[in-house]
Amino acid sequence: MRKRLLTVLFGIVLIAAACGSDGDSNGASADAADLQVSSSELGDILTDADGNTLYLFVPDNQSDSVCYDECEASWPIVSELAIVGDGLDASLLGTTERTTGDTQATYNGWPLYYFANDATVGDTNGQGANDVWYVLDSLGDAIGAG
Repeated sequence: MRKRLLTVLFGIVLIAAACGSDGDSNGASADAADLQVSSSELGDILTDADGNTLYLFVPDNQSDSVCYDECEASWPIVSELAIVGDGLDASLLGTTERTTGDTQATYNGWPLYYFANDATVGDTNGQGANDVWYVLDSLGDAIGAG
């Protein structure tokens, strides 16, 4: 009886261990992701781990950042990101070195920014600003750019 109980318990442990892995090579849960997809009034958009909205700047043209000085004061850069959440492609995550020597996170080639006037998590106040600032979707494309 004792041997049978141990065999059953061992089987349960093996099954639990096998089910515990989601096969995600970075081993991160969505809560631990530096970059994630969040729902907003604009649809599903890229956000950081805290839910702050991320933006692209069209003049960057999926290359090096051209936002400096006064621009950067309103649009702070996103530093390096290491872990992407569910629904995102880790191969699209990268970095670019700024002329200041700082490292800026990129997604699908776009340098990423915050907007200084987004006061709370989930704000998208920078969307469409000057027709050059846009939130990104999970593929790293601008939402609402015409």
